[in-house]
Amino acid sequence: MAGILDSVNQRTQLVGQNRLELLMFRLNGRQRFGINVFKVREVLQCPPLTAIPKRNKYVKGIAHIRGQTISVIDLSLATGGRAIENTKDCFIIIAEYNRSVQGFLVASVDRIINMNWESIMPPPKGTSGKQSYLTAVTEIDNELVEIIDVEKILEEISPSPTTISSHVVTESISADLGDRIILIADDSAVARNQVKRALESLGVQMHLVKNGREALTFLQDIAAQCQNSVTEKVGLLISDIEMPEMDGYTLTAEIRIDSRLKPLHVILHTSLSGVFNQQMVQKVGADDFIAKFNPDELAESVRKWLHTD
Repeated sequence: MAGILDSVNQRTQLVGQNRLELLMFRLNGRQRFGINVFKVREVLQCPPLTAIPKRNKYVKGIAHIRGQTISVIDLSLATGGRAIENTKDCFIIIAEYNRSVQGFLVASVDRIINMNWESIMPPPKGTSGKQSYLTAVTEIDNELVEIIDVEKILEEISPSPTTISSHVVTESISADLGDRIILIADDSAVARNQVKRALESLGVQMHLVKNGREALTFLQDIAAQCQNSVTEKVGLLISDIEMPEMDGYTLTAEIRIDSRLKPLHVILHTSLSGVFNQQMVQKVGADDFIAKFNPDELAESVRKWLHTD
């Protein structure tokens, strides 16, 4: 595993090409799961874990890694499976989600696969209810690989506030938006609802979609009804980056090459972070990049970009 994340900066070449790299792993059993390599800092053999009092039942313990204390989440238990017991033979995936670093305990780590987002599909119908922890599925080596909704797990362990602070200036948002809508694209139901709850207090109209392909089709259909550009009916797009079928980078790139869509302001709102992600945002032409989830920062960005129309 020592070299599994070597040359990560070279992966910025995938931006705008609707491609990603998946790190595959197993929990209890043969089923394989995947996580975007961009979210992974390190993979290592599970070190000794320290139990902490009154911890969430999904948190196996804490690990002291390179001078940092990291909570280690039993990914099998958190997704409704049985607990991983023999930790000394297991691995920890150190990942960064939503402005914090977590360790995910997994039974084994497989390999990295380079693939196209078009091969990543939404979960089958009937698997997207409240008890589902999937955001997407794909097929590799004739086997189903499941992509876990980590944002849902983190929300269950430590819920994020969705109330905008009273000191944030939001009065101009409704006036600047008028009767236009804000389009929200995110494959995680938890993330969509976080944004929805935060912006509902502003009295804005929203339309929610589950991936970049749905967002692009919606915008193209709306643009066909407009005299000049889609901004006559859509005030702003808030989009996740990781989404089945079409990611947020590719969605933004497609918007920028369509004259009817090009004027639309795009805020990429994602659990991904890091300097190389900022470089990607500039490359595809997004207007802003916000790490999930801070309702005040989201409201400030919405106000800023609506006011610049």
